[in-house]
Amino acid sequence: MDFKRKSCILAAFFLVYVSRKACCVQGATSNAKKSPYDAAITHYEMLSPSASGNERAFCQARGACQGKTVVCPDQCKVRKPVKNKKQKGCFIDCSSKCEVTCKFRRPNCNGYGSLCYDPRFVGGDGVMFYFHGARGGNFAIVSDDNLQINAHFIGSRPQGRTRDFTWVQALSIMFDTHTLVVAAKRVTKWDDSLDALTVKWDGQTVDGVPTDGDAEWRANGGEREVVVERTDDTNTVRVQVANLVELNIKVRPIGKEENRAHNYQLPENDAFAHLETQFRFFNLTDLVEGVLGKTYRPDYVSPVKIGVPMPMMGGEDKYQTPSLYSPLCNACRFQPLSGTATT
Repeated sequence: MDFKRKSCILAAFFLVYVSRKACCVQGATSNAKKSPYDAAITHYEMLSPSASGNERAFCQARGACQGKTVVCPDQCKVRKPVKNKKQKGCFIDCSSKCEVTCKFRRPNCNGYGSLCYDPRFVGGDGVMFYFHGARGGNFAIVSDDNLQINAHFIGSRPQGRTRDFTWVQALSIMFDTHTLVVAAKRVTKWDDSLDALTVKWDGQTVDGVPTDGDAEWRANGGEREVVVERTDDTNTVRVQVANLVELNIKVRPIGKEENRAHNYQLPENDAFAHLETQFRFFNLTDLVEGVLGKTYRPDYVSPVKIGVPMPMMGGEDKYQTPSLYSPLCNACRFQPLSGTATT
């Protein structure tokens, strides 16, 4: 066999070997794991946190986000994770979106749909306003065809004042034939390590939302699953009623400095534990009512004075209900099905 012929045979064997090797590698890649630079997947490497403690990730997926570092915003920080529950502060998406979104949220009192402080709202239109209500009173925050949310107000009126100082102590979420109540317990002296949050489902007290495992309590409300999920060991939860509403809720007290600064003159034996809440609504109608609900109407124009320190919203006469569990008010739209829990 001459040298030229041997060279051709060796070259042929080499090409066959390379071809088979390439097929094997391609098959292994497609059957096991995509290339880390595939544009269709999210692929990133976690970096050390920023100086302020925010999670960071270096994006490697091919596309506009490749080579970029994304940082979780401050509101995504998990300052005190629920025990035994693995969680990240935010979802990281290094595909074409190149964005981060909070996984376990806290109420953002400056965000749309928030209800905080004494009490201050930010409506669905982004306009901030105050609604005083009355201590001991109950008011429809949202009233629509398939949903009503009432709030129970606690408060105090120091000598010489003409109005109550008020805070929201409980929320009642009514839908279909069900009622879910999330409330703050009356606390004499505040302790962050103790849970001051209570949950009732159709009139029955829920015996504690778990703090380990999935750290959540579930109920099947017909077609609507209900989930109460802890986002901290105590006093912070996310509540979801499928296809209706999501709430991020935190129980907090009035501290001594806050009491002094605002001259609330609260008694020593009551921390006035109350709720800070941010709502996210699904499938509201164009005729939704309620102190907060009406701000989600497509044609809504806020009547409050913009730019003043405390823009006030009236409507106590339209939205007051006989009890926390009652769907009745002068402007309410919700018509409960027979069998709805009322206690």
